[in-house]
Amino acid sequence: MRPRIYYTESQRALMWDRWQKGESLQQIAQLFDRNHSSIQGILAVTGGIRPAPRRRSRLALTLAEREEISRAVVAGHSMRSIAVQLGRAPSSISREIKRNGGQECYRASQAEESAWDRGRRPKTCKLAQNRALARIVAGKLQRRWSPQQVAGWLKRTYPDDTSRQVSPETIYRSLFIQARGALKKELVEHLRRSRVMRRSRHHTQKTGKHGRITDTVSISERPASVEDRAVPGHWEGDLLFGSKNSQIATLVERRTRYAMLVKVTGKDSETVINALIKHARKLPEELYKSLTWDRGKEMAEHKRFTLATDIQVYFCDPQNPWQRGTNENTNGLLRQYFPKGTDLSDYSQAKLNAVARQLNERPRKTLNFETPAERFHQTVASIG
Repeated sequence: MRPRIYYTESQRALMWDRWQKGESLQQIAQLFDRNHSSIQGILAVTGGIRPAPRRRSRLALTLAEREEISRAVVAGHSMRSIAVQLGRAPSSISREIKRNGGQECYRASQAEESAWDRGRRPKTCKLAQNRALARIVAGKLQRRWSPQQVAGWLKRTYPDDTSRQVSPETIYRSLFIQARGALKKELVEHLRRSRVMRRSRHHTQKTGKHGRITDTVSISERPASVEDRAVPGHWEGDLLFGSKNSQIATLVERRTRYAMLVKVTGKDSETVINALIKHARKLPEELYKSLTWDRGKEMAEHKRFTLATDIQVYFCDPQNPWQRGTNENTNGLLRQYFPKGTDLSDYSQAKLNAVARQLNERPRKTLNFETPAERFHQTVASIG
C-alpha cells in the first residue's frame, strides 16, 4: 500500500494551473505518479473552480507584531504600553490576547495560525443573500436554461434593478461550490453537461497537436559534455519490439555502455513513461541526468517524465535514429538474446535483468576490453 501523499502549496498551485489549461485529472495525477482520484479530491472541494488567493488585511496584526506582544506579555508590560510600542489601539491588543488564551497562554505562532483559520470564512454570495433571486434562477435552470441564458434574461427583464441581476459565473460557482449554500446540487443535472466539477474552457480531448510529440528539445541542444562522453549519467533509449505486439525499453549509458532493460506492458505513452519513471528512481541522480530518444509516439508524454524525475529528454532529428548510435548498437547486440519474432511479453523483469547482466559483463573493444559493468561500478564508486 502506497504511503499517503500530502501536497504542498506549490504542488496544489501546479494542479490548478494544469486544470485551468484544460488538462484531465489523469494527466495531472501522472505528474505526481498518482491516480486521478487523488487530484479530484482536492479540486472537487470547490467544484473545479480555483479558489481566490488568500490575502491578509492591511489592518490585521502581523506575525512580527504578535511576537512583540508575546515578548511584552512575558515581560509583564501593560496593554497600553504594548499598544504604544506597536502603534495600535489598546483595545486591539486586549482583544488579541483575550481571544488567544489570555496573558498566561498567549503564543505568537498559535495566535497567527488561529487568525489565519478564522479568516477562511467566505463572503456570502449574492444568491445566498437574495433567496427570491435564487428561486428565479433555480426555476430557469430546471427548464434547462444555461447560466448565460438566465443571466442575460435577468438583465434584459430587470435592466434597472441590479438586485435581480446576477452574472453567469456566480450561478456556476453557486452550483459547483456547495459550501455557498445558494443552489441545490441537483440543479447541475439540468445543465447541458451534468458533470460534478466545472471544466476549463480550454479543455478538449482533441487538439491540433493530437497524436504528435510537442515541446521537444532537439539533440542539437544537448551539452557538449554529453556529446563527447566526458561525464557519466547521460542515457540513450528506445523500444525493442518482438512478436504479438510485445516490446521492452532498452537504455544504455553513453560513457560506460552500461545497458538496462525495462519491462513495459504496452507501447502507449502512458505505459512507457510510467515504466521509465519507476525505473529512473532506482538510480542516483548523479547517474541519470539526461535521456536521448527517437521521435516515437511512446515519448509523447516526455514532459511528465521530466517533471517526475528532473531528467531532461532530448530527441533525435526526424528520420535520424543513428544520432543515438550507442543505443542502436546495443539493440543489435540484444538481438542475440531476443531474435526477431520473440514474444517479449514472456520475459519477466527478473529475466530481463539477467540478460542485461550478461551483456554488461561482455568486454568491449571501445572500452579497451573492459566490461560496461566494470566501468559503471567504477563510476558509482567515484560518486559514492
